[in-house]
Amino acid sequence: MLDLLKQTFAGKRVFLTGHTGFKGAWMLQILSWLGADVKGYSLVPEKPRDLYNQIEGDKLCYASIIADVRDLHTVQGEMIRFEPHFVFHLAAQSLVRRSYEEPVETFAVNTLGTAHVLQAMRGLSESCVGVMVTTDKVYENPERGIPFVETDNLGGYDPYSASKAATEMVINSYRRSFFHPDKYASHRKSIAAARAGNVIGGGDYSNDRIVPDIVRAIDRGEVVTIRNPNSIRPWQHVLEPLGAYLLLAAKMNQDPVRFSAAFNFGPQPADEKSVEVLTQSFLKAFGCERQYKIHESAQNVHEANLLLLDSSKAKNELGWQPKLNASQAIDWTANWYADLHRSAQEKCMEQIITYFETKEA
Repeated sequence: MLDLLKQTFAGKRVFLTGHTGFKGAWMLQILSWLGADVKGYSLVPEKPRDLYNQIEGDKLCYASIIADVRDLHTVQGEMIRFEPHFVFHLAAQSLVRRSYEEPVETFAVNTLGTAHVLQAMRGLSESCVGVMVTTDKVYENPERGIPFVETDNLGGYDPYSASKAATEMVINSYRRSFFHPDKYASHRKSIAAARAGNVIGGGDYSNDRIVPDIVRAIDRGEVVTIRNPNSIRPWQHVLEPLGAYLLLAAKMNQDPVRFSAAFNFGPQPADEKSVEVLTQSFLKAFGCERQYKIHESAQNVHEANLLLLDSSKAKNELGWQPKLNASQAIDWTANWYADLHRSAQEKCMEQIITYFETKEA
């Protein structure tokens, strides 16, 4: 996998939206390590402590553009001037609880923002691979305990999930209307949707996410508080989906027609754990015996209790499979936060190199 990624991305131009976010900052480091020239496009990091600032992300970019994906004119101009070989669209409003507070913004950023990125790609004169990142929450979820496959119905109860399901419809529309695989010779654009979610990893300081909430409570000497303790999620280390996006893009570069599709990227079924089990495991790995409490409130917004993904398509067609089990993912994450002696960039790069240079991390 590493040889393929180096061959694919070394010396290539990559347009990365959301590069100042948690996943984007990790992706920026990986692409820089692989030898790519990255033009980032994103809003200013939300917090001074954000991972992007800690790794001095501006130094890793060919150019860092601070702008909004809701600004079509700017997206088009920055992308067309750069003429990228690859586009990774990670920019999003990705928090479920915030989507209840700001539903219109969530739909605008996630759905319209993706349309703007795709529209900008129409103006590129050279061939280009585009990986549009959505989420595992795009499916209509009756919570029957059956893992979702890519052909299942899309839907969404909360505004975040619905906005991402709508995003998938936008991607499909652009693929059929402007980037149809059967007409690749004329437009030379390959578009895929990547569905993953519930990532954990060092450097995430977002609100209303379980690991950052635990870390903040530890830092403040407070009891950890968790919501929805029985909710089951396909937890995975952040390097799992990012490695999957890169592998997908490399495969699309080799065969732009075959892989212009949607793919799930989730952990092994045995690694799907509840919020409470994740909390217990993280505290143990962190070396902290701090107790936790469950927050019971009638005002808790609706979030799915059960979410499972079937990644058979990615395994069979891309040769992708997770390298880390849930225990390893939790350990890597806890160790990142617990290590106060090294810089964020040093900690990230150690995990990146270990992950990509070993067959079994």
